[in-house]
Amino acid sequence: MGPAGLLSLRRYGASPGSHSHDHFQILLGLFGALDLEIAGRGVRVAPGSGCVIAPGDRHDFESSRGSVCLVLDSAHPDWARCASPHGTTTPPADALPLAHYLASALQQGRPLAQTHGPALLLEAWLGDGSSRTAAPGTARRRAIDWSALQQWAAGQWHRELTVADLAAQVHLSPSQFAARCHEDQGMGAMAWLRSHRLAQARLLRGAGMAVAEVARRTGYRSPSALTAALRRTDNHR
Repeated sequence: MGPAGLLSLRRYGASPGSHSHDHFQILLGLFGALDLEIAGRGVRVAPGSGCVIAPGDRHDFESSRGSVCLVLDSAHPDWARCASPHGTTTPPADALPLAHYLASALQQGRPLAQTHGPALLLEAWLGDGSSRTAAPGTARRRAIDWSALQQWAAGQWHRELTVADLAAQVHLSPSQFAARCHEDQGMGAMAWLRSHRLAQARLLRGAGMAVAEVARRTGYRSPSALTAALRRTDNHR
């Protein structure tokens, strides 16, 4: 393990496990729910949530229905600043799209993900805008909980979602939400929605689920539509 850490994509199942490490372990939920007990605290890592396990903390874990997490094993001392006394945390908005990108890059064997990913993930986590002060005269806006919105959308793949649907969840007008999505996520609202739906589909396929079942769970009209969407993104990389 290098100084910044080692990234991996891990699948957890119903078989329980228990161990401890002499380094920090950072988990970001991508699919399913992972249940842990960390030093006597019950913790659940679901999509969009994260967990920083301190060195020496024994943790028991299992996932009754299966889960996938991006895992970083790191000895970098700055991770102590990210640990929560309650176990789970909501990672900063910048960390979530990065985590999904790194997970996809690891699946495809891209070496730069392993080389630079641990440091980028720490930088994104420590760079949460909540610790910065607004410029004089600038109105402070209520932050959008992008991870919560992502989790809500993941439960709605059975219907056609619109920008208005997303905006209503965060109490903004469609035009306000579209502008905030460009500012916070660097893409349009529907592109943001499609990227998360495709990321979930890719993770399920990577876990070995059949194409037809993945298409059904993620709202694609047919297995061939899903296959075409995956091929288009692969061709643009």
